[in-house]
Amino acid sequence: MEIGVSTFVETTPDVQTGEVISHAQRIREVVEEIVLADHVGLDVFGVGEHHREDFAASSPAVILSAAASQTKRIRLTSAVTVLSSADPVRVFQDFATLDAISDGRAEIMAGRGSFIESFPLFGYELKDYDELFEENLELLLKIRESEKVTWRGGHRPAINNLGVYPRPVQNPLPVWIGSGGNQESVIRAGLLGLPLVLAIIGGRPLQFEPLVQLYKKAAAHAGHDLSKLPVASHSHGFIANDTQVAADKFFPSTQQVMNKLGRERGWGPYNRSSFDDARSFEGALYVGNPETVAEKIIHLRKNVGITRFMLHVPVGTMPHNDVMRLLNCWEKR
Repeated sequence: MEIGVSTFVETTPDVQTGEVISHAQRIREVVEEIVLADHVGLDVFGVGEHHREDFAASSPAVILSAAASQTKRIRLTSAVTVLSSADPVRVFQDFATLDAISDGRAEIMAGRGSFIESFPLFGYELKDYDELFEENLELLLKIRESEKVTWRGGHRPAINNLGVYPRPVQNPLPVWIGSGGNQESVIRAGLLGLPLVLAIIGGRPLQFEPLVQLYKKAAAHAGHDLSKLPVASHSHGFIANDTQVAADKFFPSTQQVMNKLGRERGWGPYNRSSFDDARSFEGALYVGNPETVAEKIIHLRKNVGITRFMLHVPVGTMPHNDVMRLLNCWEKR
């Protein structure tokens, strides 16, 4: 069982002061968090790609590379790379470079992403959302498979027997599929024999167990070895030495972000009652002292079948020192 952390490098206003830290400061803080995560023995750290003002990480590979030379063991992944609006050649090159700097610790988590700002920014149409992802994933996997590539699709210029460099230390460079729980995406991951990451950020985590079984069924049908296909979960949470302290620290910024997204997407209001229900034993928030969170992770492992758990923190802007203290709580386990 692997344990890790992920972040979107958020720069929302501080709930208490209204202060907004600069993108530069938050990026430097995240590098420090990755270094500490490596020191305390976590297995993986993920940085998510976004292209809007309240997130500072438009290029996860660059941020992860900054931490790579200061770390020794921790695996470094995107969480996710928005592959629908990215050039697969550059994605591969960026992460192969990260793989070189880290001496074989890079991973790509490929997904569609839940935000749409990258599409007009890079000149793509939202109507091509699914087709772009399928084509770009196909090309990324061809580049991973072979140094010289010949490929033709409907959106990107064709490639005719051209080399893509540098080549990574790992062969193959790990590519995971990130999914919010869509059946089609988990079946695709299974048929391709790619590791799966489920974003379990709402509802009841045990409801994802049928998706894991669907993934495994598809993988077995395609002839893949299930023992070599890890399944990860990505869930919001926070850890402190005291469960009540953890809840009280994590709620304000979480509420702020969830209500902001709710206004954009038409969700209902997010209040303390919703939060407390979600951090119950059967809920999707992993908030509490180390023992409480560990019990929930074990429960998820036994009943859903995950082999990697990634705690997403913070949600919204929290003091950097609080995140560093959280990471030190892992060491105490």
